[in-house]
Amino acid sequence: MASVQCGEITVAYEDKGSGAPLVLIHGHPFDRSMWRPQTAHFSRAGMRVIAPDLRGYGGSSVVPGKTLLETFARDVAALLDHLGIERCVLGGLSMGGQIVMEYYRQFPERIRGLLLADTFAAADTAEGRAVRLRTAERLLAEGMDGYAHEVLPKMIAPANVTALPTVAEHVLGMMRNASPEGAAAALRGRAERRDYTGLLPRITVPTLVVVGTEDEFTPVADARAIHQATPGSRLTVIQGAGHMPNLERPEEFNATLTEFLATMPAQVTPED
Repeated sequence: MASVQCGEITVAYEDKGSGAPLVLIHGHPFDRSMWRPQTAHFSRAGMRVIAPDLRGYGGSSVVPGKTLLETFARDVAALLDHLGIERCVLGGLSMGGQIVMEYYRQFPERIRGLLLADTFAAADTAEGRAVRLRTAERLLAEGMDGYAHEVLPKMIAPANVTALPTVAEHVLGMMRNASPEGAAAALRGRAERRDYTGLLPRITVPTLVVVGTEDEFTPVADARAIHQATPGSRLTVIQGAGHMPNLERPEEFNATLTEFLATMPAQVTPED
């Protein structure tokens, strides 16, 4: 793990391999370790894989209050500036996917391709906002443990809680170890996020949409809506996976991402 000062916060991150950069943004309430199977696979396959801890999570600074998606996106841009990365393939899962959409809104010229996994583009409904705000208060009052156990069978498919005990333990551990203040700040910010559905038809880079068949948080219908609205995008539905197919079915996830990356135009470097 490395870390760097980006403005007022310290950002912890993994940076493995060499080659064209692939940047992976974790979801809530996780950390960069959710991308371990992808970091290992794609760094061995000739790519430079960067996986940061978002502010409030993992080894990065915790900033209580409210963290907007715009702030998360600017943090990612600051990290990539530090690393000298001008353009990358940018991927995210769940909240990470929403941060990816926000990053594209702010910095479209810096993106070669997009991975949108188990996410959705619409703004929250009034009910959805209220649930996020109540959950934020709950986490601050009670801590992460009860919440983590409660949502585990939604984060991964219920059958995988017992069928994949190592994965279940990893997912549960990430949630239990998350900072309540950081998680609450992210929930408050997501409750105020913009509607990205109007952005999707304007995306001009190759885009891969991935979803698990058993995902309760962002069902297949949400992924299809993103796919249908995004010109030229690809959709992969992974059988037997819930909200985290990259961990529940890493071979299938890596295979579809590998196939997608193989179709990307070659990266032009200054020497070219």
